[in-house]
Amino acid sequence: MYQRGHTDMHSKRKIKNILLGNTLKSNDLEGEKMGILWGVPIMSSDAVSSVAYAIEEMLLVLAPVLGLSAVHYLGYITLPIILLFLVLAFSYSQIIANYPNGGGAYIVSSENIGRGSSMVAASALIIDYVMTVAVSLSAATAALISAFPEFADYRLLFALLFLCTITLLNLRGMKESSKLFGAPTYVFIIIMLVLITTGFVRLITGNLPPVHYSETIQPVAGGAGTISLFLLLRAFSSGCSALTGVEAVSNAVPSFREPSQRNAKRVLFILVGIIITILGGSVLLVTSLKIIPLEGKTVISQLGMAVFGPGPMFYILQFATSLILLLAANTAYNGLPTLLAILAEDGFVPRQFMHRGTRLSFSNGIMFIFFAVAFLLIVFKAETHYLIPFYAIGVFLSFTLSQYGMLARWIRVKGNGYWYKMCINGLGAIMTATGTVIVFMTKFSQGAWALAILIPVLVYIMHRIETHYQFVGRQLVVNDFMSHYHKSTSHDTNLCIVLTGGINRSVLKALNYANLITANVVALHIATDEKQSQQLHKKWKETGIDIPLEVIMSPYRELIEPVEEYISKKEADLLPGEMITVVMSRFMEESWFANILHNQTTYFIIQRLRKHRNVSMVLVPYIYSTAFKPAPKQIDENTDKDRA
Repeated sequence: MYQRGHTDMHSKRKIKNILLGNTLKSNDLEGEKMGILWGVPIMSSDAVSSVAYAIEEMLLVLAPVLGLSAVHYLGYITLPIILLFLVLAFSYSQIIANYPNGGGAYIVSSENIGRGSSMVAASALIIDYVMTVAVSLSAATAALISAFPEFADYRLLFALLFLCTITLLNLRGMKESSKLFGAPTYVFIIIMLVLITTGFVRLITGNLPPVHYSETIQPVAGGAGTISLFLLLRAFSSGCSALTGVEAVSNAVPSFREPSQRNAKRVLFILVGIIITILGGSVLLVTSLKIIPLEGKTVISQLGMAVFGPGPMFYILQFATSLILLLAANTAYNGLPTLLAILAEDGFVPRQFMHRGTRLSFSNGIMFIFFAVAFLLIVFKAETHYLIPFYAIGVFLSFTLSQYGMLARWIRVKGNGYWYKMCINGLGAIMTATGTVIVFMTKFSQGAWALAILIPVLVYIMHRIETHYQFVGRQLVVNDFMSHYHKSTSHDTNLCIVLTGGINRSVLKALNYANLITANVVALHIATDEKQSQQLHKKWKETGIDIPLEVIMSPYRELIEPVEEYISKKEADLLPGEMITVVMSRFMEESWFANILHNQTTYFIIQRLRKHRNVSMVLVPYIYSTAFKPAPKQIDENTDKDRA
């Protein structure tokens, strides 16, 4: 039976390796991180893709009211967007310099404003990242459907296929995804720079006349209205979509190779230069050529046709634009899992988000994106215009909190040149707060009102999770371990293995039970981190426990397989009639909500060991006591990580 189970396990591992690639060791992490060459396209795909539709979004607000004269106001709206972009770039470069572990607005607001604001920032970023993926995939699907109208009935299917593909590629690791997604981003950047350069050369030489629209087209654009402040503010809020993605670099600093901060800052400044060049150059060309959006023809496509003509370069531009909209989703796959890992370490989301997968990516965070986006695509039928009202509000809220947080930091810490940094962050706080209000109000009736409910709900969930982990941590603390520990008085010599995650109350109860049934007890700990194992060894020795502790290093971060391999070796040495008992602690939760906050490793170990003939398993329940509430200061940082 065991041989057959082992064969099945080998087959499953083989299929997994084909899909995701061979498992990487923990010390291979540095090789999986991004350098500048591939960090630029990975971190800029969201921001660069926003340029592809930011100009169009502004004109879609202005043109129905102002007609062809809408282009004359495009520059006035773009200038404050570029100014805000520069302020944000400076601020996030300071965040990178002062917060090397990533987290962006969440870490800044947590340290400088307060816990409540940090949860708001985290909630806003989570929403923005998820919406980035949903909007990007929907837009890419729309581009495909516009080219092949016969596939219109399969819009949702194509969007979900795109989602599956990009998720699978990210599960294969940062190194592979960066190369696969990086090249197309560079193609789009290069083709846009060629478009802008060619356009300016033709303008200067007088070989690029404005685009002329027929009289039948002009009425479609409107033109009967007049300019108003509210109209300009609406156009500004739509154009602010170009700002999304600038925060991604500061959130993912740990994903860069060493020196990670310097590499992250260089990538940020390169990204800023690219965005300003492409956005500013495109706006100048669109204004000079008097281009307005038409049904079935985007602004970028009209610009490409005017500059390149109906040749190969035009079709390369169209293909690159469609592809960059699809790849924009990849920025979220690098930023959000890292943010969730930081939140998990702080106890605001389930601890499972801290664990790296076989390819050293935060696979649980990646799968969270997959399920959340799949739900949105199904509910909104992969229609971009249904999703847009939820877009950019979250990131603007995080902008505001990060700016205010950095302002508070300079006031408190001061330091060299703090006054000009304080002025820039103060200006940024005012601009982003104003932008947040404008974006929210102008998109309120279109569905943005739902975010006023969703963000507080997420904050409440984070608060509940943090409260639960703190409560569990307090209950697991043992102030005097040996006074509650009972040495074995049994004469039985059958081997008993106690799976140990640390020194806490649940392990104490499991060890005491094991000592009741046999005198041959071994504590087994599977370590994925060498420093952690050394700390446990030291504490075990200091405590004075007479049970030997065996630590197995798991460089591939597996927990179940090393346990089974260890037990299989012990089982092979058994004499006839002998048995091995495996003792495991099991937290007894009162609700499904609390149950999902802890690893289900115990369940999977039982499923694996049930195939062994001479191995019995015992679950020692640990039930929380609501009456037991020691002082929070006694919490052991290693007791609530739910390792076993």
